[in-house]
Amino acid sequence: MNTSDATVYGTEDILRSLCNSVTKVLSIATQSQIHYSGMVQRITKTCLKPDIGCFVLFDGGFSGLVVINFSASAAMELYESYMLHMGMDKLGLATSHTSDEVGNVMGELMNQIVGDFTGKVARELQTHITQNQPKMLALNKQVMLSVDTNLDKPESRRVTFYTSRNNIFYLELAMDRTEFIKLNDFETGEAPDPDELLAQVNGQPKAAEAVSASSEHDDLLNSLGM
Repeated sequence: MNTSDATVYGTEDILRSLCNSVTKVLSIATQSQIHYSGMVQRITKTCLKPDIGCFVLFDGGFSGLVVINFSASAAMELYESYMLHMGMDKLGLATSHTSDEVGNVMGELMNQIVGDFTGKVARELQTHITQNQPKMLALNKQVMLSVDTNLDKPESRRVTFYTSRNNIFYLELAMDRTEFIKLNDFETGEAPDPDELLAQVNGQPKAAEAVSASSEHDDLLNSLGM
């Protein structure tokens, strides 16, 4: 294949894939519409900012850092929508973004986002990256914490996201400058449907039980000469 004709995936392509993971996971988890701006900012560094900052480091085929900075209103909207969708009573929900419960929920959602992203990286870029456990911090408005990473040629981007109630949060990505060049055609495949897999797993014992019950029923009829 001529190199000039090869398909090349760069920072913006990886960022788009990450943004799509954010909208997919949060939209499903909260049963609401999450979308992001069509414009991306080129920034010089990533920072944790008020009111809730969350970050995840990843390494492997390429290294990087993902930061999501939630305003209190955005965090509470996502938290409440997620908990209500899970069947929780609204009266029992936390009322402040500084609550440990809110931080735990946002950390779990962040974990799902990066998990979905790493799965797509494996399928679409045919490389492997690992992630650490997401870290959540409720920050005072007077505090800004810079997160340093050991990147050789870092590129940083920021994308603005909007919730269904137009609350805003920001995703920041810092990663080594890299390009993936497609040498050979391959099938990316579809992500497995967890509900379908669960149904298959749950259905197997039931099918075995049905066969066993049917066999016992036949044996009983035979013993009775029927």
